Amino acid sequence: MILELEQMASELASYSASVKELADSLHIDEAREKVDELEEIAADPDFWNDMDKAQAILQQTKQLKNKIEGYEGLVSDYEDLMTIIDMGNEENDESIVPEAKELRTKFEEKYEHFRISTLLTGQYDHCNAIVTLHSGAGGTEACDWVSMLYRMYTRWVEREGFGFELMDYLEGDEAGIKSVTFMVTGENAYGYLKGEKGIHRLVRISPFDSNGRRHTSFASCDVMPEIDEDIEIDIDPDDLRIDTYRSSGAGGQHVNKTSSAIRITHIPTNIVVQCQNERSQFQNKDMAMKMLRAKLYELKLKEQGQMLEDIRGEVKDIAWGSQIRSYVFHPYNMIKDHRTGAETANVQPVMDGDLEMYINAYLKWING
Repeated sequence: MILELEQMASELASYSASVKELADSLHIDEAREKVDELEEIAADPDFWNDMDKAQAILQQTKQLKNKIEGYEGLVSDYEDLMTIIDMGNEENDESIVPEAKELRTKFEEKYEHFRISTLLTGQYDHCNAIVTLHSGAGGTEACDWVSMLYRMYTRWVEREGFGFELMDYLEGDEAGIKSVTFMVTGENAYGYLKGEKGIHRLVRISPFDSNGRRHTSFASCDVMPEIDEDIEIDIDPDDLRIDTYRSSGAGGQHVNKTSSAIRITHIPTNIVVQCQNERSQFQNKDMAMKMLRAKLYELKLKEQGQMLEDIRGEVKDIAWGSQIRSYVFHPYNMIKDHRTGAETANVQPVMDGDLEMYINAYLKWING
């Protein structure tokens, strides 16, 4: 018997029970039942009469199937790994050791991904996420930084299979984006993104500086859960000022042609929300009201001092200089989260949407 394989088998034995326990934590059986229920709804001849509802059901079905298939893949990977180790021991074949090591690494990474998802048990974690990026100090530099962050988050959304909906988009005067708001839809979208709320700081050689000097730019990221309709938020229509204006977003047949964009000001709190996602004025108003409900609910919790632990630190006042994460591209490469200590010198994958290290580290930190 090969000692290395024997030791590996001993170390992996405990995963047998852990993998089975994950099925309960992830509610896999309930997910299978829900998929059957949703597919039955989708088979109804009138399913496509309400296009938005139909798309939401298909998105939910896809997310549930991905979770089920992912878990089943984890079980299969574990069984394959243990079979290869047993085979190597039985045949005394040392050539299997490198393959077993590689499979073990992949299995443990996948297992950790699922284990982290079981930490999403907060009251709002299951909700869709409303994300807003604002440029801060730095002028054109900061607007370009917002466009980089916007690309990073949209790439993450694609990687994770979430739905995406652009709600508001304001271009920079010369380049980049002054502000952008979008909704990420899918199971636990808010739970994964809540740790992104705060100030993001960029240090690099500016492409807009002819002298090639180093610049520091700031952007704020605000993340709110889309509040369920059954949560009561009292909004007096007399407290609202509703303005319409022409959209000025990135393309679309209705942009700059019709005054479909909506800006709502809640006069008592001076909270302002706006939506111009290139659809009808009615739909933009409905989306803006969702944003307003989320902000008012967040404010209500803060005032009552009842902010739950699952959003600890997420609603602190944002002040320049209190960044949660630094992105340094010069004189060296590093992206570091100042709360968790997670950092990497391999910056390009992160900017391409690989945020798993930072999201996982944050979830461990707040559940620590």
